[in-house]
Amino acid sequence: MALPKRRQSKARGRKRRTHYKANSVNFSTCPQCGQAKIPHRVCPNCGYYRGRPVISVTE
Repeated sequence: MALPKRRQSKARGRKRRTHYKANSVNFSTCPQCGQAKIPHRVCPNCGYYRGRPVISVTE
């Protein structure tokens, strides 16, 4: 198996990593209350997930 003859410089490694970026979070609307929420998570506004109350939210 081939081995590198010289160590890669920090700048060269960092140039390669410029494309590793965090993606923005997508939001969906809660069918219960209509607020924006993260998909596949309990709605922080009403506490419902898939049409069922999961957590009690005090108002």
